[in-house]
Amino acid sequence: AAAVVLMSDEEASRRDIEPMGAFKGWAVAGCEPDEMGIGPIYAVPKLLKRHGLTVDDIDLWELNEAFASQCLYSRDTLGIDPEKYNVNGGSIAIGHPFGMTGTRCAGHILQEGKRRGAKWGVVTMCIGGGQGAAGLIEIY
Repeated sequence: AAAVVLMSDEEASRRDIEPMGAFKGWAVAGCEPDEMGIGPIYAVPKLLKRHGLTVDDIDLWELNEAFASQCLYSRDTLGIDPEKYNVNGGSIAIGHPFGMTGTRCAGHILQEGKRRGAKWGVVTMCIGGGQGAAGLIEIY
């Protein structure tokens, strides 16, 4: 199980809570159903363009690993530095319990990003049926 507590900056201040980061935006994209694992290669460029960022601007990447080949293909196609990619092991190493994987990925970005002094993290998911999703997180 996993949980995320979301609130406005104002509410965090009122409760004297120090936020770990901020979810800045997301993008989704479709692809052919037989390409379902590589959906992030279509979603990530949309996300970065919306926010005026490049792949090199991102300090940490957490690509959900449904399959090793899918994740490596996505990493290499997008040109992600392997030193910034799934730095604590991905879903194959850590686990991929459906329903909480996205929360796990976002949590790892926030915790590791804070430890490293990173500013930007991107979390991606491939989605059965031919989709990809990517989320941008600003790390505090």
